[in-house]
Amino acid sequence: MISDILVATHNPDKLKELQELLNNLKVQLHFLDELPQFLPSEENGKTIYENAMQKALEAAKYSGLLTLADDTGLFIEELNGAPGILSARFAGNSCSYSDNRKKVLNLLQGVENRKAYFETVVALALPDGIVAVLGGKLEGEITTEELGDNGFGYDSIFAVGDKTYAEMDSEQKNKISHRALAMKAIIPILEKVIID
Repeated sequence: MISDILVATHNPDKLKELQELLNNLKVQLHFLDELPQFLPSEENGKTIYENAMQKALEAAKYSGLLTLADDTGLFIEELNGAPGILSARFAGNSCSYSDNRKKVLNLLQGVENRKAYFETVVALALPDGIVAVLGGKLEGEITTEELGDNGFGYDSIFAVGDKTYAEMDSEQKNKISHRALAMKAIIPILEKVIID
């Protein structure tokens, strides 16, 4: 029986969200901050699926632990799917969340079509290989201005219905978000691996 899982991310906002989504599992979660010697290679996949699998497998091989990793992209119809796989660094390699949001809003200034979707892919790996890869996708729209104070990343400009993610509390967001959908899909597999 497996009782320890490594969550392969350094992003504190993502860590918090994943902890909330995994809090019903009877496991001890570990994070990359506990492995200061581990230097993951540069994400060079052509898709968020490839990046999620790369992150999970590298961290699992290094740590010897069952590892969960995800990759997420915001795909905007009017921008031909951008920022997509480059969502975290859309405004440059050392950009902030705010820089990314401003770039999107500037590119969409005066644009009517604001359709977009968020997609998260979650990969689960053991040191000897990938166990499962599943995704979650949620359609929405890009707002014309930032709305709300919660969340991170693009949350204040991505609206689902009449609210942005940033206008929702974490409980509301974790019921519907792209990451929540991906985690809900992988949790039954995770539970089976933990028990076996």
